[in-house]
Amino acid sequence: MISIQELILRYFRTLSILSLRYLVFAGTLFLIFYVWKKRDFFKLKIQQKYPDNKHILREMGYSFLSIAIFSLVGTTMFILRKHGYTQMYLNFSDHSIGYFIFSVIAFILLHDTYFYFTHRFMHWKPIYPYIHKVHHLSVNPTPWAAFAFHPLEAIVEVGIVPIMIFLMPLHPFALLAWVLYQTGMNVLGHLGFELFPSGFTNGFLTKFSNTSTHHNMHHKYVTSNYGLYFNIWDRMLGTNHPEYTEQFEIVKARSKAMESEEERGNTSLQGSALADEAIS
Repeated sequence: MISIQELILRYFRTLSILSLRYLVFAGTLFLIFYVWKKRDFFKLKIQQKYPDNKHILREMGYSFLSIAIFSLVGTTMFILRKHGYTQMYLNFSDHSIGYFIFSVIAFILLHDTYFYFTHRFMHWKPIYPYIHKVHHLSVNPTPWAAFAFHPLEAIVEVGIVPIMIFLMPLHPFALLAWVLYQTGMNVLGHLGFELFPSGFTNGFLTKFSNTSTHHNMHHKYVTSNYGLYFNIWDRMLGTNHPEYTEQFEIVKARSKAMESEEERGNTSLQGSALADEAIS
C-alpha cells in the first residue's frame, strides 16, 4: 500500500522533473531567439513582430498549470504500475532491443494520430470556445505556448500516456524517449522562427515532417494545419492550408533577402572604414 506521504512526494518529484525539462527546452530557445540573439534571428521570424509581455506571461502560466495536471496523471500511472495494472516493464531482458525501438516509434506515430484527431475535435464549434480557444490566444506563439492549454485540454493531451501504457508493453526509457521527442517538437512548432531550409516542404521525405511555419499558420488562421510531428494526416485529409508551401518559401526568401542586405551593409561599413583610414 502506498502512503499519502509517498504519493505527495512522488507528485512533487514528477512536477519538479517535468517543470525543469520544460524550462530547459522552452526557456533555452526563448532566451536564444527572443532575448540574446533577438536581432540576429529576426530575419527567420515567421510573423515579423514579437508578442507583448502579457501574452508571454499568459503562455507561461497556462503551461505550468498544464504541467501540474500532467504530473497528477503521471503519479496516477505510477500507482497503477505499482499494482500491476499497466503493461510497463522494468527489465530490458523482458523484451528485445528491437522491440524497445519499435515501441518508441509506435508511440510517436500513434501519438501523432491521436493528436490530429483530438485536435480537430477540439476545433468543433460547440467545443472550441470553451477549451481550445485558450491555446489560440497565442496568435503569434512563442516556445512558452507549447503547453499553454486549458486544464481540460491538458487532460486530453496527456491522455495518450495511459492509452499507451495499457495498450502495449513499454519500458520507462521508451516513455522518456517519447517525452523528450514530443517536448522538443512541440517547442519547435511554437518557436515562431523557421529553421528548415528552402525546399523542405517539397522534399521527397522532408515534406512529411512538420515545420514551425506549419504550426504558426495554424495559430494565425485557426482552421487548417492540425498535425503535430508529421504532415501525413493533413495531406491525406486535405487540411493543409492551401498556401502552406508558398508561405514557407516566402519566409525563407525574406530571410535570404534580409541576410543579403545585412552583408551589403557590413561591406559598405567596412569600405567606409577603409576609406576613412586611407584619408587619415
